[in-house]
Amino acid sequence: MPKLVDHEERRAHIIDALLRSAASSGLHSVTMRSVAVEAGVSVRLVQYYFDTKEQLLLAAMTRLATRMGERVRHRVRASGASGDPRGIIEAVLREAVPTDEESRAFHLVYTEYAVLSVTDPALAGQEFLAAPNEMEAFLVGQLTAAQQAGTADPRLDPRQEAVVLLAVSAGLGLSVLLNQRTAEQATGVLRYHLGRIFPGRGGTETD
Repeated sequence: MPKLVDHEERRAHIIDALLRSAASSGLHSVTMRSVAVEAGVSVRLVQYYFDTKEQLLLAAMTRLATRMGERVRHRVRASGASGDPRGIIEAVLREAVPTDEESRAFHLVYTEYAVLSVTDPALAGQEFLAAPNEMEAFLVGQLTAAQQAGTADPRLDPRQEAVVLLAVSAGLGLSVLLNQRTAEQATGVLRYHLGRIFPGRGGTETD
């Protein structure tokens, strides 16, 4: 009896091969052939699941975004910050700081995608590029809730602070990728900025 093929598993295997290749040698160097070699399959099999490189790139970005969402939810649960806006905000922002191989690969490849989308009409406007706007709205909601609860400085503008926090976390993430500072130093900077918003509170451990 022939072995049943798990097509979703094969697709995931190929996508993961692209992500490994992009993380090690850059998105610009990825080809259908290089992905096939990394995955240990034929080019024809890669093309069976993905007609074009563009389709493969979009599928890989979707997979990365899903993984990162899972990591954020796990970090919030692990921190015990559920219901605590300050803890939730820190947990979310710390996902912008590469702390292990998976998060480093995510931020490296995501940054390359974002830059590529500036000049590639096929990537521009894709759903995954809307993530920063969604995150901004989420942070605005958390900051507003904190002000209503009396834990955040009521004089601050939640939207402006959300923009600043996202810009700071993104810049810190890039600085870690460039080895300008360690993940621990970047986390310290994030906590410094959160201290301005949540006066009178110490750091929240979210490891």
